[in-house]
Amino acid sequence: MGVELQGRRRIRVLIIDDSALVRSLLTRILGEDPELEVVGAAPDAFVARDRIKALRPDVLTLDVQMPRMDGLQFLRNLMRLRPMPVVMCSSLTERGADVTLAALELGAIDFVTKPHIDVAHELTAYAAELIEKIKIAAGARVRPLTLGAAGAVAASAALLARGTSDRIIAVGASTGGTEAIRVLLSQLPAGCPGMLIVQHIPRAFTAQFAARLDGCSAMNVQEAEDGALIQAGCAYVAPGDRHLLLERDGAHYRCRLNDGPPVNRHRPSVDLLFGSVAEQLGAAGIGIILTGMGSDGARGLKQLHNRGALTFAQDEVSSVVWGMPGAAVALGAVDRVLPIEQIAPALLASREASVGRGLANRQPAARELPAREPPAREPVDGEAVGTRVVGT
Repeated sequence: MGVELQGRRRIRVLIIDDSALVRSLLTRILGEDPELEVVGAAPDAFVARDRIKALRPDVLTLDVQMPRMDGLQFLRNLMRLRPMPVVMCSSLTERGADVTLAALELGAIDFVTKPHIDVAHELTAYAAELIEKIKIAAGARVRPLTLGAAGAVAASAALLARGTSDRIIAVGASTGGTEAIRVLLSQLPAGCPGMLIVQHIPRAFTAQFAARLDGCSAMNVQEAEDGALIQAGCAYVAPGDRHLLLERDGAHYRCRLNDGPPVNRHRPSVDLLFGSVAEQLGAAGIGIILTGMGSDGARGLKQLHNRGALTFAQDEVSSVVWGMPGAAVALGAVDRVLPIEQIAPALLASREASVGRGLANRQPAARELPAREPPAREPVDGEAVGTRVVGT
């Protein structure tokens, strides 16, 4: 049993890494937090297997690259036979990004990127990030390993579009979001309205993330570029260190990237994306908030809702962490709260999709909230309004 801490059991962590230096470093870092207990370490997957049985940890930290059996194969076996929370440790390289994204598909809760061990400020930031993500993982829902993805579902004629997009779907996610977004996009047809996506992810991983989404979706998925014309059937993923906003250009809309300060500790920020779509499109926008820690996106989704836009949130059961969706629901920002597998079908089947929430003849909705008269709108801190950024 774990050590008790003021009536709570400390989170038991097993470190799996082939480097003795890294194992020692992580043991020291995690041991300094009173809520964590390092119960052991393992140099490879085979030793780890035995120590999981003997030590019964709550969370694993797992190196991507290990001898004898690599981290992905070990994770695949683990999630099939004994699912449990895992935080991956990865390198900031193209190969590291691809393997880490594959690990998230297999069921890892989150990942941290390895710092330069001899750079003090990098190590301090790494320690704080790792501790936070282990604590999140300990309380997260572990997904069972499933293979493949559902095919695209039929869309109503009202939602399908051609050429440049006059309806735009905005999607925001954080912890667990890479897999949730994959499930969502795998069900959307090529003729879907243009989509803007903010996923909290390092800059070095964005291009690989977009490429993986492109490979599983009928839509054309790409990393967003500043000034890119938003086309129907295309999805644009925010670069990992830049805010993504919607900008009107005459009869068309474009992606606008900026390097403004983080909002809700994040750049890109979901709140900024949703706020810009509310400002530029109003009821013609669609907002979808998915699994993630914290509350980024909740206020922006409320702006969309107040302008008459159709809004969705992933439900608690299918979310890895129900922070962002839960915060949006608490604000009264959400029309429909659904499992991730049901969001695309509900969106595509919705008869109100062509004109926002304004139709009187609405379809039944799970946990649907009553429509309200839009109150006076206030921009969120850090939101771009015209040429000014609120709160700066």
